[in-house]
Amino acid sequence: MGNVLSKEKQEQVIALGRLGWSLRRIEQATGVRRETAGDYLRSVGIALRSPGGWGRKAPAKAATSVITGSDGSKPANEVITGFSGSRPADNSKPANEVITGFLPEVTLPEQVGKRPSGASEAYREMIELELSRGRNAMGIYQDLVDGHGFTSSYQSVQRFVRKLRGAVSPEARVIIETRPGEETQVDYGTGSMVRDPDSGKYRRTRLFVLTLGCSRKCVRLLAFRSSARVWAELHEKAFRRLGGSPRVVVLDNLREGVLSPDFYDPGLNPLYRDVLAHYGVTALPCKVRDPDRKGKVESGVGHAQKTPLKGKKFESLEEAQAYLDHWEEHWADKRIHGRTKRQVAAMFAEEKPFLQALPLEPFRYYQYGERTVHLDGCVEVEAAYYGAPPGWIGRKVNVQWDAMFVRLLDPRTGELLREHLSGKRGGHRIRDADRPRRTPPQLLQLLARANKAGANIGAVCDAIHARQGELGMRRIQGVLQLVKQYGSAACDDACAAALELRVTEYRFVRRYLERSPQAPLSLRQVDPLIRELNQYRDLIQQRINFEESQS
Repeated sequence: MGNVLSKEKQEQVIALGRLGWSLRRIEQATGVRRETAGDYLRSVGIALRSPGGWGRKAPAKAATSVITGSDGSKPANEVITGFSGSRPADNSKPANEVITGFLPEVTLPEQVGKRPSGASEAYREMIELELSRGRNAMGIYQDLVDGHGFTSSYQSVQRFVRKLRGAVSPEARVIIETRPGEETQVDYGTGSMVRDPDSGKYRRTRLFVLTLGCSRKCVRLLAFRSSARVWAELHEKAFRRLGGSPRVVVLDNLREGVLSPDFYDPGLNPLYRDVLAHYGVTALPCKVRDPDRKGKVESGVGHAQKTPLKGKKFESLEEAQAYLDHWEEHWADKRIHGRTKRQVAAMFAEEKPFLQALPLEPFRYYQYGERTVHLDGCVEVEAAYYGAPPGWIGRKVNVQWDAMFVRLLDPRTGELLREHLSGKRGGHRIRDADRPRRTPPQLLQLLARANKAGANIGAVCDAIHARQGELGMRRIQGVLQLVKQYGSAACDDACAAALELRVTEYRFVRRYLERSPQAPLSLRQVDPLIRELNQYRDLIQQRINFEESQS
């Protein structure tokens, strides 16, 4: 025991314990902490009541024994109580001076004929069923009020639940104080089971939770799947629900928000970074495997998982979100926070004026990716081609695109290299200043290969280069691919037909070869035919041998 009491204080605590006083009552009367008093009572063998056991059943009395001498000379009134430790019979006190172990069990007048509470008996089966699903006492109480017209207090349900499964001691948590409107914390959790409209089966949803650091106001949203865009859209939707945005958002290092975890210089997801910049918010990722930094949102996730969503199933995502919003408005916002001892809705009303004003227009979402600049100086985005600045051939650039613009960015600095209007499939958009002043060596090598494959093939490729310049490099590569597929002779005949008709296009040459019956089959087409003919020949030979054997 860490605290050592005086002899008089020890005897006082032990005497009150033998009278059946609770530890709380002993603490109020003597000023000794309950933990210290409990240690002293246990050391002398006095049983302590379990939590919630007051008034139910008093402990059994200590047994008394009469000690008589071997010669019968000891008086009969010398009695030793049944507590731990023994004293010589010579030092025993008379029975009329001994304090017995405990008071007898007393039945209060108001308890005579009293029926059990409604929470413990009338709803026993429902409470046991919800406990088997892992739900907590608060969630069960809220369902009883909403769906069954329960009128008793939450404490009655809590006592009965504690009786069924026992009390759980809480764990210590770090408390981080923040100023109003300064910080919010975000995280993902597992949501309820919702029927998927595509498959028709129940599937687990994802629970997005945003918690304000000062008022503990939460916004909880459900989604079937997660991506960088979904993660950013959930933030934007949460900001709109709050009516403002905080200055800092604390998150963990999930892939949707952080590409390269680093406590000092994290690499944020570009789309997520731009959405936060649009609302004037700064991202502050936590250290890896350090969830205590965002303990408020961790608590908010656990609160929703254990209270409204545990064991629930919904037929649609809209139904699940409506149920969660109802619970948020009628229960979560009206609860008294355990540490601040204030209502969450009242604290949020004080914090809301400190949030930043929302921008007039929502964020315009875009797609992004990484592309390599090809030999023609362009990058491909959704089957369209956009020119890059000179000197970037063979290098990688970051690309952002939406329905209106395509932007090429420097991957190291994020600098805007080029911005183009979105084009149609197969089209090219390149500035005149970005066109090369001379023919690239790679293009000259392609033209030399085309002239070596055939005179007509080289003439068609030269015509494509003269008309389209470096943009025709892909079409020249396509003509050379046709030479590999159909052979140089057939391809040269097709190019001759294109020159005769003055249609020097790769598309014409390809269609001519596909439709011409004189065009030889490629090896990919010949091999299956040869195998099929060999199998058919073997079957015929087996049939002939069988008929000869029968004759």
